[in-house]
Amino acid sequence: MGAYVAQPEHGGPHPGLLVFQEAFGVNHHIRDVCERFAAQGYVAIAPELFHRTAPPGFEGSYTDFAAVRPHLQAVTTETATADVRASYEWLESKSAVKPEEISCVGFCLGGRVSWIANSLLPLRAAVSFYGGGIAPGLLDRAAKLQAPSLLIWGGLDKHITPEHRKAVTEALSAAQEIYVNVEFSRADHGFFCDERAAYEPHSARLAWALTLEFLRS
Repeated sequence: MGAYVAQPEHGGPHPGLLVFQEAFGVNHHIRDVCERFAAQGYVAIAPELFHRTAPPGFEGSYTDFAAVRPHLQAVTTETATADVRASYEWLESKSAVKPEEISCVGFCLGGRVSWIANSLLPLRAAVSFYGGGIAPGLLDRAAKLQAPSLLIWGGLDKHITPEHRKAVTEALSAAQEIYVNVEFSRADHGFFCDERAAYEPHSARLAWALTLEFLRS
């Protein structure tokens, strides 16, 4: 499995961060996010979750979802579990990484994978941006989450219904998990990506600041 890795230029060891891609691959945006986290002091790794069906370095077009759909549909809970564990073990083994300070963040598809990762690994924190498919299929994992969760949604998102967003928080509350739930009322699905038409800069800047503070605290 290929992966993109970014890390601080000096010092260490550093906190580790698993960065899970959107439906469009480990593209320029995801690589840039990794570099942004590295500038904040994290060793970040973004595994190529499509490695079973797509060529290495695959990048899908934001305007051709049909071309990425087969790869997206091939990512199952089982394949994600294997890739999450492999990425975590890679980070944990590196002398530049503090093994007790590994967290994760994911976007879209990666938001769901972030939820899966948190149910499997002794993470420090987990951030999920507009994670589709958590509800209803993965709600039973709420009681298995090992780290506090930050959930970020777009209020205009037609892909993830208000009912599904509510179901996620209700499952977390029922399991007495620690979580923060944030909805940006003027943001749509994918609003954090500055290379997509849905980019909403005000919400994206605030979401970035919240994410950094959540990971640090």
